[in-house]
Amino acid sequence: MPNSQAPAAEGPAAETGRPPSSSRRRWAVLVVVAGSLFLSGVDLTVLHVAMPSVSRDLRPGAAQVLWIVDVYSLALAATLVTCGTLGDRIGRRRMVLSGLLAFGLSSLACSFAVSTAQLIPARAALGVSAAMIMASTVAIIRVTFTDSRERAFAIGVWTSAHSVGATVGPLIGGLVSERWGWGAVFLVNVPVAAVLLVVGARVIPESRNPVPRRWDLLSVVLSVVGLAGVVYALKQAGEHAGINGAFLVTALGGTALLLLFVRRQQRLEEPLLDLSLFSERRFSAAVLCVIGCFGGYVALLFFLTQWLQQVGGYQPLHAGLALMPLAAANAVGAVTAPASASRWGNRVTLTAALLLFALAYAVIAVLGDPGRYGTLLPALLVAGFGAGIVMTLGADVIMGAARPERSGEAAAVQETSFELGAGLGVAVLGSVMTLVYGTAVPTVPGLGAGRQETVGESFTSAQELMAHLPPATADAVLAAARHAYDRGFAAVAATATLGLVVTAAVAAVMLRPRKGDQA
Repeated sequence: MPNSQAPAAEGPAAETGRPPSSSRRRWAVLVVVAGSLFLSGVDLTVLHVAMPSVSRDLRPGAAQVLWIVDVYSLALAATLVTCGTLGDRIGRRRMVLSGLLAFGLSSLACSFAVSTAQLIPARAALGVSAAMIMASTVAIIRVTFTDSRERAFAIGVWTSAHSVGATVGPLIGGLVSERWGWGAVFLVNVPVAAVLLVVGARVIPESRNPVPRRWDLLSVVLSVVGLAGVVYALKQAGEHAGINGAFLVTALGGTALLLLFVRRQQRLEEPLLDLSLFSERRFSAAVLCVIGCFGGYVALLFFLTQWLQQVGGYQPLHAGLALMPLAAANAVGAVTAPASASRWGNRVTLTAALLLFALAYAVIAVLGDPGRYGTLLPALLVAGFGAGIVMTLGADVIMGAARPERSGEAAAVQETSFELGAGLGVAVLGSVMTLVYGTAVPTVPGLGAGRQETVGESFTSAQELMAHLPPATADAVLAAARHAYDRGFAAVAATATLGLVVTAAVAAVMLRPRKGDQA
C-alpha cells in the first residue's frame, strides 16, 4: 500500500497528545506501526498456498473457499473507516493496542478451527482486528513525527510495509504450512502480535481528536451488510453457474443498502465517510486505479499459487518461491514510480503501467504453462513492475488530490481502496474461476453421473473422489480436473486483462490535466 506523499500534520486544535521526546522512541513507534501493517499484509495472502491443505481438511464448497480467502480483506475494508472514527473518540493508542490483542486471539481461533463454519468467522474477526490496527496508525505517525521530512519518510515506510507483507505472505505460508500444516500460518501471528503489543504499550503516545466526528451506527450497519450481500451474491452465482431468485434478491438488497449508505452520508453533518472527496475527478480516478490494480494483483497471487500446485504439481514452498520474482519486480516498480511520474506525468505513467499489467495477464492467459516456469517468468516480472508503479502513484494521487486539511480522511479512503480491491478482486475473479471450472470438466469414461458432478464441484472434490476409484479412472479424473482448472485460470487471466484495460482507459480520461496542471 505504498504512498510517497505524507499527509499534512493536523494542527494543535485538532489533536491532543504529546509526541515522544526522544528520537529513539519516535523510531520505535515507527517500528511498531510498520510491523503491524506488515503483519496485516502478510495475513492478506499467507493462506493462499495453504488453501489446498485447508480444502482437504475442512472440505469447503467452492464459494466457501473464496469466503475463507477474502472475508479477511472485506471485513477489514468494511470496518476501517468505522474504526478510525472510533479511535479518534476513545484514543488511537488504545485502539491499536486493542487491535493487536484481538489480532492475536483471532489468529488462535483461526489456527484451531476444525470446520469451515469456524474458520470463516475467525478470519472475519481477524480482518476487523486488522482494521482496528490500521485505522489509527497514520494519525499516530502524524502526532509522533512533527518534522515534515521525518514524517514523509515514516509515512513511506508505513505504507510500503503492507504491500511488502502481502507480497511475501505466500512464501511465509509455504514455508510454514509445508512443515507444520495450515493452522501454523496463523500461529506465527501470535508471538509477533504479542511483541508489538508489549513494545507499543511502552512507546506509542496516546492521542485523540478533542472534537471527534459522530460515530453513526446505522451507517456502519448499512455499509457492512450491504457489502456482504453483494459479495455473497457474486460468490453464490459463480458456484451455482448462474443466477436464481435468491441470489438476485440478495444482490439487489445489498446494492440498495449501499445506496442508502451513500444517501445517508450526503445528508449527515458529520458523515462516517465524506463522499464529497470523490467530487475531485483525479481523486476518484486514483481510487479506481488502486481498487482495480490491487484487486488484480492479489487475485494473481491467489490463483497463481493454486494453479501451480493443483495443475503444475508444485509443493507449497515451491509455489511461494515461484512468486518471489513478482515481489521483486513490484518493489522495483514502486521505487521507480516517482521518477517515471516526474518524467512523463501521473496520467501517462499510470495508464502505461496499467496496460503493462494487463499485457502480462494476457500473456499468462495465452501462453502460461505451470509445467514450464520459464514461460511465466517474463510475464510475472512485467506484472509486478506495472502493479508496483500503479499502487505507488495511485496512492500518491489520492493524497495529492485532497486538500491538506482533509488528508486524514483521504488516507482512510486510500487504505479502504486497497482492502476493498483485494476482497472484490478475489470475489469477482473467483466466481469466474468457479463458473468456468464447472463447465469445462470433460466427461470421464466409466464415471457415473453423480461422481461426474462431484468432479465438477471443485478441484479438491475431484481429488477426494480419486481415492475411491481404480488407478486408471483416478488418473482420468485428475486429468479432467487439471484441464478444467487450467481453463478456469485462463478465463480469470482474460477477465483481469479486460478489467485492467478498462481501468487504464478510465485513468487516461479522468486524469486529464486541468489548465495550469501537469499531466
